[in-house]
Amino acid sequence: MADIKVIVAGPRGKMGSEALRMIEKEPAFQLVGCIDRIHDGQKVAEVEGLPKMDALIYTSAEKALGELEADVLIDLTTPEHGYKHTKLALEHGVRPVVGTTGFTEVQMEEITNLAEKKELGVVIAPNFAVGAVLMMQFSKWAAKHFPDVEIIEKHHDQKLDAPSGTAVKTAQLIQEVRESHKQGHTDEKETIDGARGADVDGMKIHSMRLPGLIAHQEVVFGGLGQTLTIKHDSHHRESFMSGVKLAIEKVMELDQLVYGLEHLLD
Repeated sequence: MADIKVIVAGPRGKMGSEALRMIEKEPAFQLVGCIDRIHDGQKVAEVEGLPKMDALIYTSAEKALGELEADVLIDLTTPEHGYKHTKLALEHGVRPVVGTTGFTEVQMEEITNLAEKKELGVVIAPNFAVGAVLMMQFSKWAAKHFPDVEIIEKHHDQKLDAPSGTAVKTAQLIQEVRESHKQGHTDEKETIDGARGADVDGMKIHSMRLPGLIAHQEVVFGGLGQTLTIKHDSHHRESFMSGVKLAIEKVMELDQLVYGLEHLLD
């Protein structure tokens, strides 16, 4: 198989730099360029802390996608930039693999329609850790038998969106098998606003943001005389790279948007 030519947006970020290290080790991938806010025209190797790779850095996503011959754009930036980069990539015939969460429904619909029009694959994954994807799928299964459930997600204190995309995706999967109902006492009252967390179809989602955390989630189910907790922890961002690698390989075979890594697993 010919090399898959990759552009990485956000190379200096913790996820982006980890993606560069994964690409460097993978014989089937070739880094052809990066998109960053600074270091225009420099090689990746010239930036402290990044791998010794010769690909150039562009501060203009439009210029990078217009000049570089690329198959896949990996975007691990912010919702605002991720949305713009995803649209630009599709317009230039490049398949996006996006780990950025927080897109609106309108933005998702726009990306979906553009992917179908261009007949290009897009992968948007709330979480690239395979264990996290399994945690979400197990939670959907459990919810058939334990409809009372709360989600606790914990992330580093630099994360911009709350709740996390993984928590939202988990709640959406559970909604597919759970009848909507309010949990807790019918006369429950918050004495401090937000104490019970965000409400999704009667489920509660709680978000923690602390230094020292990476990405963690517990889905806690309650039944008569018992509880069930399904938990996943990412202790290092390397945990996400097997999923990023899979998404890069699979997006080349797609002609539409796929939301969630579970759709790419055998």
